[in-house]
Order: sequence, then C-alpha cells, then structure tokens
Amino acid sequence: MSQPYMIQDDILLPGFTGPVRRPGEAGYDEGRRSLNPAVDSRPAVVAEAYGVADVRAALLAARRHGVPFSVQATGHGTHAACDGGVLLKTAPMASVLVDPARRIAKVGPGARWGEVIAAAAPFGLAPLSGSAPGVGVTGYTLGGGLGWLARTYGFAADSVVRAEVMLADGRHVTADAGNHPELFWALRGGGGGFGVVTSLEFRLYPLSRVYSGFAYFPIEAAAETLGAYRSWIDDAPDELSTAVVLKRMPDDAPEAVRGRHVTMVKVVYAGAEAQARRLLAPLWQAAGPALLDELRPNTYGGTSMGGTPNRHMDMFDTVPDELVGTLVRASQRAQTVEIRHWGGAMGRPGADAGPVSHRGTKVSVIVDTPVPGLAEELRPHANGGTFLNFLSDPSRTAAAYAAADYRRLRDVKRDHDPDGFFQVGHIVR
Repeated sequence: MSQPYMIQDDILLPGFTGPVRRPGEAGYDEGRRSLNPAVDSRPAVVAEAYGVADVRAALLAARRHGVPFSVQATGHGTHAACDGGVLLKTAPMASVLVDPARRIAKVGPGARWGEVIAAAAPFGLAPLSGSAPGVGVTGYTLGGGLGWLARTYGFAADSVVRAEVMLADGRHVTADAGNHPELFWALRGGGGGFGVVTSLEFRLYPLSRVYSGFAYFPIEAAAETLGAYRSWIDDAPDELSTAVVLKRMPDDAPEAVRGRHVTMVKVVYAGAEAQARRLLAPLWQAAGPALLDELRPNTYGGTSMGGTPNRHMDMFDTVPDELVGTLVRASQRAQTVEIRHWGGAMGRPGADAGPVSHRGTKVSVIVDTPVPGLAEELRPHANGGTFLNFLSDPSRTAAAYAAADYRRLRDVKRDHDPDGFFQVGHIVR
C-alpha cells in the first residue's frame, strides 16, 4: 500500500495544453492506474501531454511546487507511487514514423509496440518489440528491452540511434553518438531517471515472417525436458528463441490442455518451418508426444507470445541438476514457472553498447506466484543479477548493472540531474 501523503490542491501547470485531472474528477482514477497491482499511486494531478511544450510545463510545475514527478505511458513499467506529485501521461504522444530506406523508426513517448509493428510491416521490417503489442516502446527500450528477436539482433536498447530528452532543468536536448554521448550511453538500458524522452529513434530489421507458437507436453515430462533443454540450448542458432514454461492451464484453454498442468515450450524462429522442426526435434523427443502443438508460420505482427507475471526472478549462468529439481518442485506450488534462454546476439554487444548488463546469463527464471523458501533455494545457483524490465522492486535497481556500469551511471545522473529531481521508480541514486 502507498504511504500516507499530502496532496497540494494548488498545483498549477501554466502553459499546459492537455487535460489535467485531479482527485475526484472524471478520468483521474483511470489515469493514475498502474498495471502493477501493488502500486496505488495518488498524484496531485494527472496531466496528459500533447507535445514537448506540455512535458516542459509539467516538469517545471513539479519543480516549482517541490513535489514528485513521474512519467507513465501504458503503466507496464510503473513500480513506484507518485503520491502528491505530478504524474505525466505521454499516451497522447504516440506518433510513429518509419524511414524504410534507412530502416529507422522514430516514435513519440506514448507509442506502443503494436503501432510500430503495423507501421514497419508494409516495408518488410520489424522492430525489436516486446512480448505484447500493448507494451509502451520507450519505457521498455530504456530498461533494456528483451524481446523474442533479442537472440537474433540483440536488446532493443542496443538498436537505439538517437533520443530527444527533456532534462531536469527544462532543457530539451538531442542525445546520440555525437551529442551528449554519456547521456546517450546511459539511456540505452539505464532506465528513465535521466530525463523525459520525448522521441526515440531505433533500427528496424528485415523480417516479415517467423515460425512461432506454443507446444504442450505432460507435466510429468518436466524434469526430462529441462534436463535436455539446458544442453540443447548450447547449440541453438541465434535465430531460434525458446522458453520452457511449467504452467497450470486455465479453464478457457484449448480442450486438449484445459485445466491441465503442462510443460509448455514457447518458440519463435526467424526462418522456415522445416528447419525449425529439425532444430526442435531433440527437445520434442525428450518432452514426449505433444498434447497440443500450435506452432505455425506467422507474420511477425501476428506473433503474440504473452508474458509471465513476475513475482520472483533470477538469472543463471549454468543449469545444474539441483536447479532443475528446484524448478520442478516449485511448479507444484506456482501457477507458472518460465525458464527462458538468453545468449545469442545479447551476449555479443558492440563497442558502443549501453549499460544493459548480465549479458553472460544462460537462462532467466520467472515465477508468477510467491513460493515460500524458493528464493533461498535458487540463490546458490543464481548469478545475483536482475533485469530492469523484469524488476518490480526499485530498491534493487543497482542489481541490474555491472558494478563499473553502475558507477558510470551515477556519474551521468550527477551531471544531468544534480539535485535528484527524477526520483520515482528505477532511479540511479
């Protein structure tokens, strides 16, 4: 629950052109809502920005009144309350422009991945988008961006080429390799605590179709499947992204798996069906005959892999027998346990890459249900890191970075936000 707060009822936003909603007014409760059920933010105002001038007006108003300031597009990445402050909504700033010749997209801070996918598809291009089309582009990318093309092309943050940013003092700057290079480095995985990004430019990739979907096997095959998976992934090509999910299926699932506890395999392959089937054959052999196989050729835009709600996450550089046993046991008490393969292009950053860390991770594990004692069982095998997009606890932000990168991020924070104006959410202190 949120801590007690005081709301100033005299917060004014001179020059702000968008709607400004206060407690008790229509749209206030909808506007303040986070997709994280643990966050019940109670801002003094919810301000919907229509442009850069609105962003500056809201920011300067928060400074003038000495209240917290936070930015929210979709609410996917909102993990801290902005009680008594100015909550800036960027959803109306959802422009998407695609330059097919340069293979570049330029988006506003309110754009969602579905809009970028739709704009890029006619040119045979694809962005490094998230698992669901409704996820906001900017917050996802600033946090690193681990999508289903990441093994093939890298993290979304690695493909950023330029950002326009409103700094804490109201200056509007362009950050790229030649302008504000330290800020540019920090934005590519360092989160949103360095300024308000008002536009983002990133590379697109020549891809229109994939082979993707889910296959379901009996839960009794979980240990054998994970045992095979940990060595099978060592030879998986970059074009193949997979996860093994131990899951209790809902009552509205397809009849073959309805209400069952299953071992599910998620697959996205940037290539042809026949080759995908050859690559997957050893895993299918370990898992046993499928209860249901939904893998199909798809357009990239038609591929929605869904996500696992995150109540616990760890990252692992190796997958020993003890870890396999722990995860299988945990699946008896959790709704969903997802084991996802990393590696590929994620582990081969360019010389100018941003601070996305723990690139040597072999697999990540996300559990959607609190399981007593699980964290203690996993800790001896984990590498101690986390990933900003998957982290709901702002007190652990530093764990998302290598120590040297975090020190450098602190220097960038000091230089661009010396009085710590941006302090809500995943913030480098």
